[in-house]
Amino acid sequence: MKKNDITFLLRAFVGKERENIMDPFEFQNERKIVADYMNRLYDRQLTTASGGNISLRIDDEKFCITPSGLDKGNLTPDLIAVVKFDGTNLTPHLPLSIETEMHRMVLQARPDMQAVVHAHPTYASAYSTVQPNSIDTKLTAEAYCVLGEIVNVPYKMMGTKGLAEAVAHDIKTHKVLLMENHGAIAVGKTMLDAFDCLELLEKSAMITYITRDLPGSHSLSKAQIAELDNR
Repeated sequence: MKKNDITFLLRAFVGKERENIMDPFEFQNERKIVADYMNRLYDRQLTTASGGNISLRIDDEKFCITPSGLDKGNLTPDLIAVVKFDGTNLTPHLPLSIETEMHRMVLQARPDMQAVVHAHPTYASAYSTVQPNSIDTKLTAEAYCVLGEIVNVPYKMMGTKGLAEAVAHDIKTHKVLLMENHGAIAVGKTMLDAFDCLELLEKSAMITYITRDLPGSHSLSKAQIAELDNR
């Protein structure tokens, strides 16, 4: 973005306090992480060009998040929005995701977590239509250790405060949630951590679907689960 472009943006938002319009070149590292992982999410076919959103905590006052209406498989750092935890959009030239409130409330509910990944992976989303969902994370030790039991969030319309509140409530005790007839959301101490949780959820859903017709397939035993719990 050129200097003239910055001047245009500032003039376009005359009447707003300057403190609410940040330098478009700020927080490049955090915004690059979000852009890179959104591209990766799309490349892994875990979401569509218009679906899903990713956010990352910048500090106690701000977080960055993927925008609305732009190709999720081709984002760059300058296209990642920055928002205050009071809801102020510091990049008003970028349209905010309809799930910004959900990300804001999740990050506030989990101060120990830095990243949020929300997407619509095919198999996990299919299981979100089954209540209670039957994704068996006990089919592999890795899935059980990382994901634990998968919690279902009852259906709330996307982009609503009701959904944001429901997800923020359940995310306090879990890293991964499945939203009924919608998709999945994961949090992590790092962006890689959150991305890994969501990808592992999709793999677990695929394994659950595949093994339902495999003779002799079985979940971990109670003794094996106890051993993992006490590791």
